[in-house]
Amino acid sequence: MNTKKEVTIIGGGLVGSLLSIYLLKRGYKTAVYERRPDIRKEQSIAGRSINLTLSDRGIKALGETGILDDIKSIAMPMYGRLMHNTDNSIAYQPYGKEGQCLYAVPRTGFNQKLINLAEQMGAKFYFNENCTNIDWDKNNISFVNTKTNDPSVVNSTLTFGSDGAYSTSRHAHNLQQNHFQYEKDYIDYAYKELTIPAGPAGEFLMRSNALHIWPRGNYLMIAMPNINGSFTCTLFLPFEGELSFNSLDSKEKVNSFFENNFSDAWPLMPSLTEEFFVNPTASLVTIKCFPWVRGDKFTLIGDAAHAIVPFYGQGMNCGFEDCMVLNNLMDKYQDDNWQDLLKEFQHLRKPDADAIADLALNNFAELRDKVADHKFLLWKKIEASFSDKYPDKWIPAYSQVTFCPHIRYSEALQNGLKQEIIMQEIMDTPGIEHYWDSDIIEKMILKKLNGKVVKYSH
Repeated sequence: MNTKKEVTIIGGGLVGSLLSIYLLKRGYKTAVYERRPDIRKEQSIAGRSINLTLSDRGIKALGETGILDDIKSIAMPMYGRLMHNTDNSIAYQPYGKEGQCLYAVPRTGFNQKLINLAEQMGAKFYFNENCTNIDWDKNNISFVNTKTNDPSVVNSTLTFGSDGAYSTSRHAHNLQQNHFQYEKDYIDYAYKELTIPAGPAGEFLMRSNALHIWPRGNYLMIAMPNINGSFTCTLFLPFEGELSFNSLDSKEKVNSFFENNFSDAWPLMPSLTEEFFVNPTASLVTIKCFPWVRGDKFTLIGDAAHAIVPFYGQGMNCGFEDCMVLNNLMDKYQDDNWQDLLKEFQHLRKPDADAIADLALNNFAELRDKVADHKFLLWKKIEASFSDKYPDKWIPAYSQVTFCPHIRYSEALQNGLKQEIIMQEIMDTPGIEHYWDSDIIEKMILKKLNGKVVKYSH
C-alpha cells in the first residue's frame, strides 16, 4: 500500500498551486514552499510577466479539479487575432471554429486565486523560503528564509520541483546526476510589458474579445484584454542592434518609435515612457533537460522541467497538462509504485514538452511577420475551408495544439510538418489566388494526403 500521503512541492506558482489541488483531492497532505513573498499580501512589481492565455489543455486540467468556474471569473475570452497593419488598417482572424476561444488571464490574479483555493482545501503554503540544497540520501530539503535568513530542513519522501525556469530544485537534482542533460537557449529578443488603460468610464478603448497583434517583421507587439477594461501590451524587440531595447535610450526615441510603428496604439498609452524605463526588460529562454525524475522520490514538473518561449501561448497550459497526466497515472497505479509511475510520467511528457518548445519557437516568425502576409492568409483560408469539409482528415496545426487536448503536442508537431509540406506544394500552384476554393484544389489536397496520411485519435 502507498505510504506517501505527505508531499512537498517546491514552488508555489501556477503549476505548483494546481498540483497541490490535484493531490489534495486525492487525500494527500501538501506543503508548498515558495521563494517569493505571498503575492496576495505584497504588491507585485509591474512588468515582470506576460499575461497568460488559457486554452483547451489548461481548461481541461482545471475542469478535472472542479475549479474552472472560479478561474473564468477573472478571464477574458478572445475569439480571434486582430492584426494592426502599418497603414492603420485592421484584419480579423478568428481562432479555430465558431465559438472556440482563448482566455486572457492575469498571471498574478490567477496565481492568487489558485493559492486561495488550495489553502481552502488544506494546503500549507510557506513563503519567502528559498530551496538551497537537497540531501537525497536522507530526503532532507534545506531552505533559507529570504527575509530572516533563518535556515530550516524539511524531510520529504515525495517531492515535486515546480519552481520555474530558474529552478533551484533542478539544480540540486542536476548536481548529483551522472548523466544529466541540460540545454538553456536564449533567443536574441527580449520583452517589456506596457499598458493601455481603460477609458474614462472603465470602457475598453479597443476591441475587447481579441488578441491584438502589431506584426512588424523584426519586432512585434501584442495586447491582451483585462476584465477592468485595460490591455496588457507586450513589446518583443531585440536586446541589441540598430533598433533594439538598447537603442531606445530616451523618452524622445521611445515616443518616436511608437508613433511611427504603432500609431493607433500610441495615443492610448499615456504612461508609455514612464513604464518603458521602469518596467524590466526580460529575456526569453527555452529549457530542456533529462532526466526529470529521481527514483520514487522526486520529479520536475512545469517550467522547471521544460520552460518555453510564449509565442504559442502554451507554457502554462503545458504545465497544467503535466498535472493532469500525473493525476491519470496515479489512477493507473492506484497511488502506489511511485518509481514506475514517475518513470512513465517522464516517458509520456518529455517528447511532448520538447515538441511544444519547438512549436513555440517556430511560431515567433509567424506572429512577427507572416500573420500580415497575404500569401500566408490565403494559406490559412485554404486550410480552414478544407478542414471544414474534412475534419477527420485535416485539423490545422494551430487548432491541434490549442483546441485539441486529445492530440499530443508531439503528434501535433509531426502532423503539422506533414501538412506544411502539402500546403507549400499547393501554394506553388500557378494562379492559386484565383481558384483557391475550387474542387480542383480540394482534389489536389486529397490526393497528396493519400501519400502523407494524417490521423487524429479521439
